[in-house]
Amino acid sequence: MASVMRSTWPLLLGVLLLMVGNGMQGTLLGIRGGIEGISTSRMSVVMSAYFAGFMLGSLIAPRMIQSVGHVRVFAALGSMISATLILYAAAPDWIIWSVLRLMIGFAFCGVYITAESWLNAGATNENRGRALAAYMIVQMLGIIVAQLLLNTGDPAGFVLFIIPSVLVSLAFTPILLSAQPAPAFATIKRMSFGRLYRASPLGCIGIFLMGGVFSAMFGMSSVWGAAKGLSVRDISMFVAAMYVGGLMLQFPIGWLSDRMDRRKLVLGLSIFGVLVVVATVALQPGILWLTVAGAMIGGVANPVYGLLLAYTNDYLDQSDMAAASAGLLFINGLGSMAGPLITGWLMGLIGPDGFWVYMGVLLAALSAYAGWRMTRRSALPAAEQGNYAVINPSATGLAVEAALDEAQTSGDANPPAAQG
Repeated sequence: MASVMRSTWPLLLGVLLLMVGNGMQGTLLGIRGGIEGISTSRMSVVMSAYFAGFMLGSLIAPRMIQSVGHVRVFAALGSMISATLILYAAAPDWIIWSVLRLMIGFAFCGVYITAESWLNAGATNENRGRALAAYMIVQMLGIIVAQLLLNTGDPAGFVLFIIPSVLVSLAFTPILLSAQPAPAFATIKRMSFGRLYRASPLGCIGIFLMGGVFSAMFGMSSVWGAAKGLSVRDISMFVAAMYVGGLMLQFPIGWLSDRMDRRKLVLGLSIFGVLVVVATVALQPGILWLTVAGAMIGGVANPVYGLLLAYTNDYLDQSDMAAASAGLLFINGLGSMAGPLITGWLMGLIGPDGFWVYMGVLLAALSAYAGWRMTRRSALPAAEQGNYAVINPSATGLAVEAALDEAQTSGDANPPAAQG
């Protein structure tokens, strides 16, 4: 790992600063929306716009990179992000915020694609797995640090919007000044959704449901906290706990998944998540339990996302992984766009508990579907599975493809033909 850090530290430092900036703006908007008196339903549109922009970026940014190159796209989108972060505070209107969130989602997607292609091209066959793991860890750490920085200023003012703008601007310095040349870039081919579904019905349905869970967790958690009357400190603790839980449990659950039927883990973790939701709604606890509950939900959701990707990967040839990862990320994007909208509707209908109820319903649906799928297809022997890959929901198709390709190669898997 030390050799990986020495060779990739400019890129990883830049990604860390980018994630701090992104993590701050996501949580800060939810808090500022409450201060400005913007309704939950309107804030759900604002939060959903980011995921729409991110999905749009996944389709358009690769063509931009092919047309004008990595450096120009990187610099242009970085400037867009930095300017947008300042405009939030200058124009606290939900319609303007929705447009800005759409723009910033698009821009962050393009920036991530560029950074991930640089990372993948700069890694060797021997250290690619460690480089990708370091990248995913840095992503999570950046968002955790972002929550701490939220306590350094007044969310009703400008300072907390200026900080992420400055950090994003600084993020490009170590990357663009790195001696590593820009890599060649190829558009990821597509796989039909019918073929992808036939390869792994659970993977497709599960990824769609988890897209809704993630966008609710990481798009609406600060909106929920503001609606519940939590302080900035409490909201930042809750959001940080979700990422800490996700970071800590990725590796032990990944280790387990390489040694057993992954569907059993998906089923067990989903049921556990439902129990956490039920307990939280029933007990209406204080911030200490809410923080623990956030860590447990994050600890469930992040590994389940990786499990579903790994399970789908087990039923694909290595040559199909690029197309499959693009399809899965598109399906995940559809679920992500719907998540904040439905969460906001539920919160308007039944109050702040709608935030938890929505996640609980999706996790219950996933557990039921996983249990049913276990009756439709025999489990693969552990020896025929590829290795679990640490993958965050914020990763783009390039990182997902590279991580799953590395996992399949490391696992020396020989996947069988898909079975209905």
